[in-house]
Amino acid sequence: MRCGTLALVQIRAYRPADRDDVYDVCVRTADAGGDARGQYSTDDFMPDLFAGPYLHLEPELAFVLDDGDRVVGYVLGAADTARWAAEHRARWLPLVADRYPRATGPGPRTPQEDLTELLHHPERNVHPGLEAYPAHLHIDVLPEHQGAGHGRALIRTYLAALRAAGVPAVHLGMVTANTPARAFYDRLGFHELPVRVPGLTFLGARTDLVV
Repeated sequence: MRCGTLALVQIRAYRPADRDDVYDVCVRTADAGGDARGQYSTDDFMPDLFAGPYLHLEPELAFVLDDGDRVVGYVLGAADTARWAAEHRARWLPLVADRYPRATGPGPRTPQEDLTELLHHPERNVHPGLEAYPAHLHIDVLPEHQGAGHGRALIRTYLAALRAAGVPAVHLGMVTANTPARAFYDRLGFHELPVRVPGLTFLGARTDLVV
């Protein structure tokens, strides 16, 4: 809100100048929807896993929520998860691998070390049983902009882009403990998929879903 008037909030295509704002939204929503700033070696860590590769590899599938001053939310993803994993290894991992070396030696790993394994093995995002749902997505909106229908509008925009590209269906993986997110996807018509990963729930939808 500026000067007593409500700023115009709009969804638009991602622009390279939005990158810092997208990274900021990502880290501020990366703790099961809460703020993860200060939890890892750098606040770029979670965005480098869950935002950067999409902005780099498939920027045409990135859309942002702009409040007139800055980006306050986004949706992004990949049209073909298997292809994305291969491109991630070839084109994204070389850019960030040195920043986040893999753990060495025995003993329990920290949460960052576990996630670093995912960064170094993008193929772990390809799960048997999801062949009919080739695309995947990530969506985040800052808490102060939630509850106003913006998340639904972002999903609608993303599904339309996938549909125009001939992609039939999409999936997402979410932290099972994030019950508000699960309620959001349930309201949109997403359904649970038979993929079993500890701590995660996988949901899917056809791209012709009306949300």
